[in-house]
Amino acid sequence: MSHQTNNSGAGSMDGAGSPRQRWYQGMSSYHWWVLFIGALAWTLDTMAQRIFVLARAPALGDLTSLDQTAALVRTYGNYATAAMMIGWAVGGFYFGVVGDKWGRAKTLSMSVLIYSLFTGLSGFSVYWWDFCLWRFLMGCGIGGAFATAATLIAETLPSHSRPFALGMFQALSAVGNITASALAWTLVLPESSYLKGLCTDGYLRGLFPNGIPGWRLLFFLGAVPAVLVFFIMKTIKEPETWLAARQNAQDKLHKQMGDIRSMFTDPRWRRNTLAGVALASAGVVGLWGVGFWSPELINEAFKGSGLTREKIGTVKALGTLLQDVGAFFGMFVFTILATRFGRKISFGASFAVALIVVAAVFLTLRQEWQVYVLLPLVGFVTLSVFGGYSIYFPEIYPTRLRSSGTAFCYNAARVLTAAILLFSNLLTDFLRNVGVVEVFRWGAVVLCGFYLLGLLALIWAPETKDRPLPED
Repeated sequence: MSHQTNNSGAGSMDGAGSPRQRWYQGMSSYHWWVLFIGALAWTLDTMAQRIFVLARAPALGDLTSLDQTAALVRTYGNYATAAMMIGWAVGGFYFGVVGDKWGRAKTLSMSVLIYSLFTGLSGFSVYWWDFCLWRFLMGCGIGGAFATAATLIAETLPSHSRPFALGMFQALSAVGNITASALAWTLVLPESSYLKGLCTDGYLRGLFPNGIPGWRLLFFLGAVPAVLVFFIMKTIKEPETWLAARQNAQDKLHKQMGDIRSMFTDPRWRRNTLAGVALASAGVVGLWGVGFWSPELINEAFKGSGLTREKIGTVKALGTLLQDVGAFFGMFVFTILATRFGRKISFGASFAVALIVVAAVFLTLRQEWQVYVLLPLVGFVTLSVFGGYSIYFPEIYPTRLRSSGTAFCYNAARVLTAAILLFSNLLTDFLRNVGVVEVFRWGAVVLCGFYLLGLLALIWAPETKDRPLPED
């Protein structure tokens, strides 16, 4: 039975004057199942990412027997974060190519298994260095899930369903962040914890004589997605377009599956790759370089305010939770705009609004009520473009390069962002030397300038609205 259709867009007229189907019309039960499994794999992936961010300081404080705010704990936290980011990029590049060579379902299963396994093993860490090792290996799995899940959905669902389904696939990642934040608020955060540890009996007492700390429980919960592997392997088939492309690659040796070289030697794919990397870099720098520093912005705003540590912790927990809610709606709205008006217009509007809103928030947020009003806006604008990446990147590559290309754009941007952040101290020193008082706030504003890179890249980026997935 074929799982591919060639129906076009939603809610308008096609070239022959016939009404087009809405995105959900014509989808079989198998299409819905693929969308559910792909979205769940990515949602649980983002939950694992946020678990690490929220449990990092409590874990390293416990492992080093130091206060969470100690300088050495922050240093080890940087090491662990760097290890995860490197693993993220390595896994993204590797599984992107493997996804084209092995198949989408097999690769997605392997990615989910790896990030689940090593998230769980992080809960058994004994020293800071083995904690970093688990983070690197966990990052390798996370890096492969996005590209393979997005590609699987893009190639399986009917063409008229693809844009909206991929936008929802990305928007649901915010649910993973929200879930992890809620779990961490309950199990880990000392300022607002309802449960700081769990006393145990039996054999667990030998491993955790003082009970199971909350951060370990959080990582153990992060291993639950491994159950998803069974359903992927038993129920998900390889897309017919991938099977056809693999046969074509066997017939034509110059067209190999996952051939990274052809992404740069062929003029069309080279242009698409450079545009994709630039678009991704703008959004990733805006998110990881600025948007995800909202807890530090709150610390900066309340410095010397007299508020207790517990109160500031509560504000941060609620503020970041609302930021994730805003992110969900941002990606959802981008999906609607991209489906109706096109990808390039949507990217352009999102980059421009993000530049203005994020810079304004980092300059003006100084009171508690602003946290609850402005951080949802930050989440909305910084994550909206990520809804576009899940829609757009699979549309600018042929089947034999779709997983590789999607992964390359996303992870090349991550490597570039990591390099930029490593040199952020130079920016801080420069601003301080020229007499800038609020260095943190103005440094964030400068990094917002990378949204201009996204606007510039749109000059060369192709429009893909209502066009079939490319083949060659």
